Amino acid sequence: MLYQIISLLLEVVVGIFGGACLLRLYMQLLRIPMSARSGNPLGRFVFALTDWIVLPLRRVLPSLGALDTASLVAAFVLQLAKFALLWLIAGAGGSLFFLPLLAVFGLLSMAISGLTVAVIVYAVLSWLPTSSVISGVMARLVEPLLTPIRRVLPSVGGIDLSPLVLLLLLQVAAIVLGGVRGGVLGA
Repeated sequence: MLYQIISLLLEVVVGIFGGACLLRLYMQLLRIPMSARSGNPLGRFVFALTDWIVLPLRRVLPSLGALDTASLVAAFVLQLAKFALLWLIAGAGGSLFFLPLLAVFGLLSMAISGLTVAVIVYAVLSWLPTSSVISGVMARLVEPLLTPIRRVLPSVGGIDLSPLVLLLLLQVAAIVLGGVRGGVLGA
């Protein structure tokens, strides 16, 4: 029972901070302004959550083009720390070799979950007649993923089904990831 509680707490904490690192990576990849001057509250929130780990890493890890390697490595390190702590709490049984692999699978799972949440928030905000900064940011995050789907699937009766299709694709990706993880790790 204690292991489950600690596991849940680690999942939440690493999910928040690691997810913010991945969001920072994705927003920078899409060139979404995140500074205080841009008026983007999500960007300020992401900076506040991630600067403590990303900025020191940025001193030693240069970006690769538009890819912010410091944010990616920060998210990976957080996942690795989570699995290392869980491994120690469980009695340090088994090989340490699997911890980095678990961290990679955790990172991919977190990315899929984050995109799923972003699509749901985008869809809900699209139903509301608002022109807030957040709805604009969500549109910039999600629409690059919806554009290829919209090319193939036109609106049906004036209803855009591309967010639903993207959600289904993300769920399929999560299932495939789980299957691959089980096959590779035997779990």
